[in-house]
Amino acid sequence: MSREGFSTSKICRELVLDWRTVRNYLAMSEADFDSFMASQAERSKILHPYEGFVKAKLQLHQDTSAAQLHDWLKEHHQDFPKVSVKTVFNFVAWVRQKYHLPRLSPVRDYEMVEELAYGKQAQVDFGEYNLRTSDGKRVKVFFFTIVLARSRYKYVWFTDQYFTAALAIEAHENAFRYFQGVPSEIVYDQDKVFIVSENSGDIILTSPFKAYIKEKSFTLHFCRKADPESKGKVENLVKYTKQNFLYNRTFYDIETLNMEALAWLGRTANAMVHNGTKKLPCAEWEIEKAFLTPTDHYVIKPSPVHYTVRKDNAISWKGNFYSLPAGTYKGRGSSVAVMVENDHLIVTSHEGMEICRHSVATGKGLKIKNTDHTRDKSTAIQEMMDQCCRLLDDPDAGMQFLHSIKKDKARYIRDQIMIFKDTIEKTGKEIINRALAYCIINQIASATDFKAVAGQYSLDEAQQQPKVIPLNPLSGQVPSKAHIEPATSNIEDYEKLLKPNINHG
Repeated sequence: MSREGFSTSKICRELVLDWRTVRNYLAMSEADFDSFMASQAERSKILHPYEGFVKAKLQLHQDTSAAQLHDWLKEHHQDFPKVSVKTVFNFVAWVRQKYHLPRLSPVRDYEMVEELAYGKQAQVDFGEYNLRTSDGKRVKVFFFTIVLARSRYKYVWFTDQYFTAALAIEAHENAFRYFQGVPSEIVYDQDKVFIVSENSGDIILTSPFKAYIKEKSFTLHFCRKADPESKGKVENLVKYTKQNFLYNRTFYDIETLNMEALAWLGRTANAMVHNGTKKLPCAEWEIEKAFLTPTDHYVIKPSPVHYTVRKDNAISWKGNFYSLPAGTYKGRGSSVAVMVENDHLIVTSHEGMEICRHSVATGKGLKIKNTDHTRDKSTAIQEMMDQCCRLLDDPDAGMQFLHSIKKDKARYIRDQIMIFKDTIEKTGKEIINRALAYCIINQIASATDFKAVAGQYSLDEAQQQPKVIPLNPLSGQVPSKAHIEPATSNIEDYEKLLKPNINHG
């Protein structure tokens, strides 16, 4: 095989051998290899006692793998030695060679398929490829391929982004314009660009693609999973695109690549006789396009993607943070829909109502914030100040005092107002008025100092008042002076004192 030009990797695949083994064999001369094989044949094998068991199993089930035989050997022979997987593999391969029992893979039964009618079907598939730029850098490109089943007329469209439903719809529209019509049916893989879930035959489409096919005339046919042969025409086109067009091509930009692809389609892919039909695809297309349904221009709407709303009312999009209006975050699980349109990031609710929009930023790690998304704290602070001042005898003086605090301690104004209000509610009005006047006169701008001044006035007032000892006759501890009877005056004495004055008058 090596002399016939096969590469080492191709030999490995054909003979199912490790590349190290193939390399060692190729390094030998033919005489060395013959002696090596002779020594291998005479070499005693640790699994030789199990040769009959392996042979019998392979004769019954020739497609059995070495791994499964390894398990059967351990299951049916309690004394089976502990050997490596490679040892079992080599032994099974030796038994197969000795008794001519090659491994048979299941063979799929095929039948010839008749050519479909003109305009009946097209097949779609995606591919990707690594190209080199002029300075040697690697660039990955992604491409959409579609082929008309009857004429074999082909179309290829490239992008430098991973395919989304929106990009796939754009590729379809480009293809229908190129074909000058739409076929009756299109065959697809079960690709996540189109399908959310297979659901046991009840295909669930992605929302953008479902909306798209409602506007179009074609029906959908999705292949079963792992069944590429059911759309062999487009599978061949993917391979043909890679080997005939992309191989050793220099990448400049995606627009240039698409222009080169159209030129390739015109001079080669659609202009060369097809090996299967023996006809020119371009000539057959001239017949087939009359059977295609005329296509209308479809406005591709950007597909919204849902993003989680952060606690600070913002979303993270492509490495940058974009603000949202206050109150958008409504607890864990809050999310919004985001789409890009004309270099603007549009944020909507799940019902489609626009919340806000931003210009898409260039760069990473940026914070983009709309001025109207800043929380307006001034209204709430003013309401708190008004509420406090209504508790005072002189609201204007209170407002003057609070404004001086706000000017000096704007960052802590909320806490200062709370201290001021708490002091007013717990202290008498007379003391509050005196403390407020003192702070204004002395230009004190601190609710904490106001509280201290009010506290000092309260203490001074308490010290100036005489102590009153309350008496509780039920306590049994009444002082002895409490039992002294006060002296009383006789009313007649007051009459004698007043009588002369009366006669005189």
